[in-house]
Amino acid sequence: MTKRAPAAIPNELIDQKIYLIRHHKVMLDEDLAELYGVTTGNLNLAVRRNPKRFPADFMFQLNREETQALLLQNARAKGRGGRRTPPYAFTEQGVAMLSSVLNSDRAIEVNIAIMRAFVRLRAMLATHADLARRLNELEQKYDEQFRVVFEAIRELMTTAPVPPSRRIGFTGKD
Repeated sequence: MTKRAPAAIPNELIDQKIYLIRHHKVMLDEDLAELYGVTTGNLNLAVRRNPKRFPADFMFQLNREETQALLLQNARAKGRGGRRTPPYAFTEQGVAMLSSVLNSDRAIEVNIAIMRAFVRLRAMLATHADLARRLNELEQKYDEQFRVVFEAIRELMTTAPVPPSRRIGFTGKD
């Protein structure tokens, strides 16, 4: 019997599951469990069995306010009442450590994909910071006549792109 290779994980799926909480880029236990193909309970059980591998800078539990804000922000309500405890958030180092407690081909593939997503995110943030620095340099170099242009560029840099909305309902053939 031959082993089948696990299906590739789309980058967009992972990128959507990285949150900024307490000034850390993190992934939630339930999202990681879904990616790894295990239950959230089993993922957290593996973590509880290895407490020395997950210090506070690798993993932390959200407080009620953070949990509520996340639920409102992402409409993450679950059926049958949802969770009874706040989720755990894993930093990049915590996600890397998960590979040592979840030993499967799927866990290895998912960890590689997640590490690449964190690297992409860091590169995007570095590029954004470099762009802001260069814009400041240009603004100081040129006079007042370009002020409007610089303000427009800054506005574009701070606003997130709005995805096109989908029309709801049936469309008729014209």
